[in-house]
Amino acid sequence: MLVDTEQSFPRDEFEDILEANHAFASTFHDPGRTGRAAKGLAIITCMDSRIDPLAVVGMRAGDAKILRNAGARVTEDVLRTLVLATHLLGVHRILVMPHTDCRMASGDEAAVHEAIFDASGIDARSLEIRTVSDQRLALTSDVTRIRTFPFLPEEVVVAGAIYDVHEGTLTTVDA
Repeated sequence: MLVDTEQSFPRDEFEDILEANHAFASTFHDPGRTGRAAKGLAIITCMDSRIDPLAVVGMRAGDAKILRNAGARVTEDVLRTLVLATHLLGVHRILVMPHTDCRMASGDEAAVHEAIFDASGIDARSLEIRTVSDQRLALTSDVTRIRTFPFLPEEVVVAGAIYDVHEGTLTTVDA
């Protein structure tokens, strides 16, 4: 039996988004940028909405590739994306940028799974959440993982820094 998964676009739930896009598009001017990272940078950071990665480093749209996930962790998908970015999209510098006050650095896996269960009744223990108890150690490990990944060019420069969501500052971490 085939299950029909196609649904109408949920306009009521996204009306604010569509209206905002209409306003944006009415004054949009295509700057003619390509898909390459104009400043040669890729930033791996958290999905936390308090972070505006381009603003943090003084750049604008088109300057850098932004990769986001919970906790700014270097996952297989991040590595896959970095292979594309470094070989095809002009990236030659990579900044791994987790942040202060991060939920992924404030509890262990079990606590996060319990919070998900309490909030939803869903047992998500089969998912690896990738919490960290030592953010600096995790950052050092992630930077090393990128530096030693065999599919990335040897000349790629990789660094790590922790973004302070309350101060707006970056603290570099030797890795």
